[in-house]
Amino acid sequence: MSKTISRRRVFYIPGYDPIHPRRYRELYRKESAAQAEVSGYDITLKPQDKSASSARYGWQVDARIEGGETHADIAVLVWSDIVRGSMEQGILATYGQLIRTTWTYIASGALFRLMRLRKGPVIAALYPVGFLILQLLIALGLAWGAGRLLSLIHPWAAWAGLALVPLVLGWFRRKDNRFFAYYLMHDYAYSARWRGANPPDLEARMAEFADEIAQALQEDSDEVLVVGHSSGAHLTVSILADLIRAGRVPEGGPELSFLSLGQVVPMVSFLPRAERLRADLAYLSTRSELAWVDVTAPGDGCAFALCDPVAVSGVAPASGKRWPLVLSAAFTQTLSPERWKELRWRFFRLHFQYLCAFDRPGDYDYFRITAGPKTLAERFAGRQPSQSRIEKPVNRFTSTAA
Repeated sequence: MSKTISRRRVFYIPGYDPIHPRRYRELYRKESAAQAEVSGYDITLKPQDKSASSARYGWQVDARIEGGETHADIAVLVWSDIVRGSMEQGILATYGQLIRTTWTYIASGALFRLMRLRKGPVIAALYPVGFLILQLLIALGLAWGAGRLLSLIHPWAAWAGLALVPLVLGWFRRKDNRFFAYYLMHDYAYSARWRGANPPDLEARMAEFADEIAQALQEDSDEVLVVGHSSGAHLTVSILADLIRAGRVPEGGPELSFLSLGQVVPMVSFLPRAERLRADLAYLSTRSELAWVDVTAPGDGCAFALCDPVAVSGVAPASGKRWPLVLSAAFTQTLSPERWKELRWRFFRLHFQYLCAFDRPGDYDYFRITAGPKTLAERFAGRQPSQSRIEKPVNRFTSTAA
């Protein structure tokens, strides 16, 4: 028998993003209005209830969708301060990261195995390496040209051309909001530095997130929905696994749901010291305490589209595997040809399309999921997984014990 949802708590865990969480509120405001106009439902946003126990950044949503009226409290679980701290690297340190990160993925064999899954996210990972090297070559080339000119004055004056190198590299870094080379380099280096393990400050923050979700599971809601986007997906896997292991999901409480979007789990789970993540993937895949739906799209070149993160990581149990239900957002079908043409080469924008409106929506609708009258499990009950999903285990490292 279906259960109508009237109150929902939503926790959004972003990926490696240094931006203030208000960005997500404004994105939700704009895109929910656009989706409501297309799909014919009503949805309104209000500021976060100041009396709420949560100290997180959030907002409230009231919606009339599919014949039901629903109230949702949405909170962003922020780790952008940790991200910004990891990005506070000078130019020389960033090139050091380039060397260490490239070596980690090549020497471990992870890079070549990841390419057997999806080439798109691997190319995205190689982009900052290639572009940072290109920046250095351009700087050195300009320095050489300036040196040749200065040598006409005096042979020793040629060395002064090297002063152009830091100036050129500094210019590229200041323009990184257009190139994203430094940003992506810091992103991949963050996991590679610890070879797949979580650094202590991130583990502490994840424990705080777990406490807040556990508190919500004790309150008067019909569903607690946790959304993990991009690298936030693998953080959510470990957070929810910890909650269930600790017995913090009460019987008879709100339904616990996990929606992973645009996940890049293999970028971490394929590294040697990712035992914790691999153990959590295996554990969560069998649990009845939650419903887990994983949504990606082949059009998203930054995600491991339709790759079952448990199976490809080589930790799927021999029996009893329930999750995740792997579905496609099918951008080429759910976006009109005109809209797809507009977005096709905007790779970073497409990586956020899961949080946005579709002008030809299918059965995936972020706003119906977060503000509609059905639980995640009910919404996709009986839904078959994507026939194009990839389940072949290709990970070299399958140990789940540290």
